[in-house]
Amino acid sequence: MKNIFKIATRFVIALFLFAFMTTSCSIDEVVDPNGPSIGGVLTNASVAQLNELAVGVESTTRNGLGVEVTASGTMARELYLFDADPRNTGDLLGKEGISLDNNSFYSTSQWNGSYRCIKNANILIEAASNTTTVTDQERAGYLGYAKTIIAYELVQILKSYGMARVDVADPNNLGALLDIGAVLTFVRNLLDEANTDLSNAGSSFAFSLSSGFDGFNTPTTFAQFNRATLSVASVYDGDGTAALTALNASYFNVSGDLDLGPKHVFGLGGGGDRANPVFRVASVSATEPNNGDQVIVHDSWINEAEAGDTRVTTKTAVRPDPSIQDGLTGTHETRLYVSNVSDVDIIRNEELILVYAEASILANNLQDAEDALNVIRNASGLPNYGGLQNTADLTTELLNQRRYSLWAENHRMFDLRRYGLSNTLPIDRAGDQVFNVLPIPLSENQ
Repeated sequence: MKNIFKIATRFVIALFLFAFMTTSCSIDEVVDPNGPSIGGVLTNASVAQLNELAVGVESTTRNGLGVEVTASGTMARELYLFDADPRNTGDLLGKEGISLDNNSFYSTSQWNGSYRCIKNANILIEAASNTTTVTDQERAGYLGYAKTIIAYELVQILKSYGMARVDVADPNNLGALLDIGAVLTFVRNLLDEANTDLSNAGSSFAFSLSSGFDGFNTPTTFAQFNRATLSVASVYDGDGTAALTALNASYFNVSGDLDLGPKHVFGLGGGGDRANPVFRVASVSATEPNNGDQVIVHDSWINEAEAGDTRVTTKTAVRPDPSIQDGLTGTHETRLYVSNVSDVDIIRNEELILVYAEASILANNLQDAEDALNVIRNASGLPNYGGLQNTADLTTELLNQRRYSLWAENHRMFDLRRYGLSNTLPIDRAGDQVFNVLPIPLSENQ
């Protein structure tokens, strides 16, 4: 499988280091003695330099993914991460009155990772805007790509933190933290701006994307990902009509392949490659259980599933023995990914069908919503929805289908928060608490 992250050069590595140093309010200039300076690409960058920047942007979309999934999944009572770090079963579940730490790995990993990607994308935007080595069409391709990725990353930050900075292009003059409404307005406008760029970018990009974007690696097809991202942002903003319009220009297909969509790709080849951070080694047998680092399924996800739901048996497996740690128990472990180089979906058609259902509920197209939910139910071995066709009941059904289709993908905590249902989560131990948002890192408040 083609994986262009293997071609990462010292220039791209230097870029990562620079971007890492520019994710908080205190910034020092970094000069790499072994590679070109960032200043060297911000004016009249070559095509090769711009293309390396584009590779770096895609590579860093994977930053923080593992902690993003396991931290939010633990807080949402989807899973437990049983490993050597007690904070995974202590802090995130509010054990015995513990409060979340704004300077711990679970508060900083995704934030720093996403903003490192955004920083790289902003560098690409500035470099592409200030060079004469590319045509106007090629420039539009770089801009449309980078702006779309920035918008996607901001949505991911909102899901975990509930707030974000959108004005971060100048690391010495960062904008204020904004609430979800203001950020979503910015994201939606940025996606429309990016879509205009993509429409002016001709038939091909001047740069290459990894195999994860096969089928979405031209300006026209990448624009479908842009519209998919807009549909997600629109339903999060409560705008069903706009989401439906965006879906019509995306790769959404209510009768199509549920797995269709761009993906994060992983590898073990070095030079920018990395392993899938959510994969865990499976238990082999009763005599060879994996009792080390393991993602354990929350029992409620197993026990509350409808009989015959194939998502339970494809995403999880019964352990040879129940796993017990820190007063918590689970009978199942993850099978979400087959290996440590399995792809991770960015936005797949299955999610878009659920977005369509939610947008249809918001737009009061209740039959369309029910039909879409039945597609998901039937694909999971379940009969058609048998409840009442009203907004409240269909929304409950929607959230349940999202719970099982999007398990351990950083959706559940945000879904419960945006619908005001976080207080419905179970308390696993006496004294535990429910947290539904990660704290903004300490460095961002200084």
